[in-house]
Amino acid sequence: MNERSFSKTVRTPANVALERQTSPTISHMKAMQSTKIRELRQALVDAGVLTLDQQAKSLGVSRSTAWAVLKGNHKSSGLSATLINRMLASPQLPRSAKKIILEYVEEKSTGAYGHGMERLRQFRARLANGQSFDAAESRVAD
Repeated sequence: MNERSFSKTVRTPANVALERQTSPTISHMKAMQSTKIRELRQALVDAGVLTLDQQAKSLGVSRSTAWAVLKGNHKSSGLSATLINRMLASPQLPRSAKKIILEYVEEKSTGAYGHGMERLRQFRARLANGQSFDAAESRVAD
């Protein structure tokens, strides 16, 4: 065997530490996901939707679902595509909240929250009619 066949990068403690610094950990990605979901609550509050009843109505979900969503303490799966579709279909959803949801969809769809490729494929397929939310996001930004 020649030297070239062993040209793999050696995983020394220094290299492993560098990898950790440059790539986010799963726990960091999950924390980012929870933060984004909590931003949704703040967007509702900023829009004057203060009580849980009002927030549930704005999101188009039940009180218990609104409570679970807005608390932001989710297991690793985060918000489901079905729930996102329901919230985006709500006519009472403030524009600022819609923008947060669309940002969440974009980030989750690209794997920013640490989900595997198969899970992401399923998530994207279950979004409303498989549509891209890029166009909807640009309408919200206007």
